[in-house]
Amino acid sequence: MGQFEVYNSFPGEFTFISNRFLDGYMPSANGEFVKIYLYLLRHACQEKTLLELSSIADVFNCTEADVLRALRYWKKTGILDVSFDGKGILTRVVFYPVTAKEETLFQNSLQEAAAGLEPPKETVSSSLTPDKIRTLKGNDEVRQLLFIAEQYLGKTLTPTDMETLLFLYDEVGLSAELMEYLIEYCVSKGSTSMAYIKKVGLAWAEQKIVTVNQAKEETNLYNRNYFTILRAFGIKNRNPLEKEIQYMNLWMNQYGFTLDIISEACSRTVLSTGKASFSYADSILESWFKKGVHHLSDIDTLDQSFQQKKAARAADSKPKPAQPKNKFNNFHQRNYNMAELEKQLLGK
Repeated sequence: MGQFEVYNSFPGEFTFISNRFLDGYMPSANGEFVKIYLYLLRHACQEKTLLELSSIADVFNCTEADVLRALRYWKKTGILDVSFDGKGILTRVVFYPVTAKEETLFQNSLQEAAAGLEPPKETVSSSLTPDKIRTLKGNDEVRQLLFIAEQYLGKTLTPTDMETLLFLYDEVGLSAELMEYLIEYCVSKGSTSMAYIKKVGLAWAEQKIVTVNQAKEETNLYNRNYFTILRAFGIKNRNPLEKEIQYMNLWMNQYGFTLDIISEACSRTVLSTGKASFSYADSILESWFKKGVHHLSDIDTLDQSFQQKKAARAADSKPKPAQPKNKFNNFHQRNYNMAELEKQLLGK
């Protein structure tokens, strides 16, 4: 990974943290994500600053993928933007002031994610000019790609649809062969949404997927992950439902959990409810996500803390034994020297 630019659009040379960020964004975010946001903000200024993913990862003792996951999270909130080149290499991070409108949109997106809904459609962010689009559409390979796309999608492409596909082809750098498989794969998953096609295409580019075989390996891996999670629920001999896939994508992509953590949540769900409840498992995983869980050992720590607090509450609420009530309780107890008393009696 090479260097990338980072700067903000705030006036003055200081670290400016909006109260809207502290009140509306920070409580809902993973603690590691917050630290990475503040670290980058500290190094941002109006004059461009060059940073490296590896150096940030070293500071926080994490991986470069962890840093990128944090950046993707904050990009979804709308308070910063992240740019990649055609090879999927990070080139730029820009901070934006937090407005009331952005905070409302962010809270809405959190509610939609918790409900397992698809995120709102993304707009095409590209520098394709009308002349560039005309030139690309004159390319035989591109014309063939657009024709195949219409056959798979079963409709005539709109100008926005074409621009999305041309963006993936020309700026992101996906080959025509890979894009054909991309469209085929998305349609096979039941989605003809161009926003979904773009999202998957960008994910492949970020993962350095450049061939159809690599894409098939990745999609097969995702399918295996789905069935692993279903088995953790005790579900066998059927494919996952669309709603279940939305939940599983949320857990793997947005929360960034590994299969062992997801499986643990599924097991606890079945033990608690007696059934495979995706919504109940999501409540567990969302709680772990907010508490910064990354490994199974983190869950053990949370469990121990919970048990200690539970024991402390039980001890506080346990009734204290009552003192026996009798008329002698208030008398001072006297100590007698029996040998001395015996001498006094015999001396009489």
